[in-house]
Amino acid sequence: MLILKETKISPSVLRLLVIFPNMLSYALLIGVIVYIFTNFNGLRSADALDFWIILAAILAPVTIYTTYTIVKKMKAGTL
Repeated sequence: MLILKETKISPSVLRLLVIFPNMLSYALLIGVIVYIFTNFNGLRSADALDFWIILAAILAPVTIYTTYTIVKKMKAGTL
């Protein structure tokens, strides 16, 4: 019978693994907002502006909520 040892992840690596994707979501949100502003007239004429605004409207609260939960877990000491 093969028994594998359970590896422990250090808290600093765990924080990095949680915070890094959150920073990428902020970068994506900023990129979407910049894309909307720089291509506003083209998106409006192609009837694609609604999609990009809805995408930004969904991405913003998700990103902010994720940050809130990370900070809450860090303050509680579980992360």
